[in-house]
Amino acid sequence: MKSMRVREAIREAIAEEMERDERVFLMGEEVARYQGAYKVSEGLLDRFGEKRVIDTPITEAGFAGIGIGAAMVGLRPIIEFMTWNFSAVAFDQILNNAAKLRQMSGGQLSVPVVFRGPNASARQVGSQHSHAMEHFYVNVPGLKVVAPSTPADAKGLLKTAIRDENPVLYMESETLYSVKGDVPEGEHLVPFGKGRIAREGKDCTIVSYSRMVHVALEAAETLAAKGIDCEVIDLRSLRPLDEDILVQSISKTHRAVVAYEGWPYGGVGAEVVDRIQRLAFDELDAPILRVTTLDFPMPYNAKLEQHVVPQAQRIVEAVESVTYRSV
Repeated sequence: MKSMRVREAIREAIAEEMERDERVFLMGEEVARYQGAYKVSEGLLDRFGEKRVIDTPITEAGFAGIGIGAAMVGLRPIIEFMTWNFSAVAFDQILNNAAKLRQMSGGQLSVPVVFRGPNASARQVGSQHSHAMEHFYVNVPGLKVVAPSTPADAKGLLKTAIRDENPVLYMESETLYSVKGDVPEGEHLVPFGKGRIAREGKDCTIVSYSRMVHVALEAAETLAAKGIDCEVIDLRSLRPLDEDILVQSISKTHRAVVAYEGWPYGGVGAEVVDRIQRLAFDELDAPILRVTTLDFPMPYNAKLEQHVVPQAQRIVEAVESVTYRSV
């Protein structure tokens, strides 16, 4: 094992795959000469040259389309959005081309492209830069969507994504880039469709992913001091979704809270609730609750922003409610 930050794990995954396969290249805004908006691509231009680490104008629809075209002819592009919020400009390319061309061509074409960048809230970046964009994309057949919470998963999921024959949307968190953790030495791949148990427990299951896993773990520690033992599941893969880990955990704890960024209407959390109630209804001893971003555009004011974004205390209160410990 070696210790590294999330941004370093992402960089190492890209570099290893570029060394392994000359078809892999990185393209996006400020990925080359500026070394990446969040320094994820630091050093890659010097190492691989300007033909494989390519700066673009602020033209998301344009360079997303170029990446899709490059994938169609046999290359393996990694397309970086400076933030997933900007992918809204390229939504037509992702929805109508990347996701559909394999089906529309009867399998004659594949689109092995990875779209990646920071997603959801950061700190005081305003309402137009704080969207949890996975909720739009997990609805689309033909796309795979993953969201790591640790350096190990950041590396392993990205390497798996780059090798996949289908378009993969890799959702990072700006607030996790500096988080450190152990990453296995050597070849390290994390399969899609497999969640992980971030904390074992017996009284209630907290389901989460990306930044919210850390918030859920914080809540679990608070609850442990109150005598409530929570299991925390890190989904990692949002599409495909690991149903087995959900059923197995609910069969043990019999209660669930789903905590995630994004608005309360629909989204990944609503899908998780649906899967649990369809596959493990008889195991439930209480209604499933969700803890989400409040139903407002994100405020710029720091205190209001913290009020809107899900906090550990709201998870604590939800768990107390489903375990009937509320005062």
